Amino acid sequence: MFTGIVEEIGIVTKIMKGQNSSVLSIQGNRIFEDLTLGDSVAVNGVCLTVSGLNRQSFDADTTSETLARTSLGALRTGSSVNLERAMSANGRFGGHIVTGHVDGTGIISTIRRDERTVWITFTAGPEILKYIVEKGSIAVDGISLTVAAVTQDSFSVAIIPHTEKSTTLLMKSQGERVNLECDMIGKYVERFIAKRQKNEPQKCVITEEYLSKAGF
Repeated sequence: MFTGIVEEIGIVTKIMKGQNSSVLSIQGNRIFEDLTLGDSVAVNGVCLTVSGLNRQSFDADTTSETLARTSLGALRTGSSVNLERAMSANGRFGGHIVTGHVDGTGIISTIRRDERTVWITFTAGPEILKYIVEKGSIAVDGISLTVAAVTQDSFSVAIIPHTEKSTTLLMKSQGERVNLECDMIGKYVERFIAKRQKNEPQKCVITEEYLSKAGF
């Protein structure tokens, strides 16, 4: 599990491409304090497993599923990426619950600077937008952000100077893809309600007896 608080910006030093997969070599600094083989690292919000480890770089495999659902396939040698190690049990929870299991991608549609704040609007499909709510949380390329506004086909966030300096988000341009992971709580609620409606297709009437049986 991750928190969406990016630890550092890494650099892709090598990409070994296969027919349906690839191996990324990524150079960093801070995350190597205690990194070991088999650890999980969020790379632009995608949970990858460390399969090779050198002094200041690590290797990670990407499968066909990962390449199809994320923007990692667009990385090139020299690309900058957001890095975060899996959350330690004694760490501060500074962002929100992020699994590194990306729901899909979005497109940067507008970037607007307003004094010290940068407003970014992303377009995304309805399968993603249905989980996004105003003032809720969203992970964009692994960055925990607060949703400022939502429309039928887009959502917007406000980027503060610290986020601009500490992540790769403002290195991107209009039209580029980003990885999106919605708040997992909404997905669990949807699943729970859908299953309950399937098991109880009859019309639900809220009565004192009903609430009592439900534990209220």
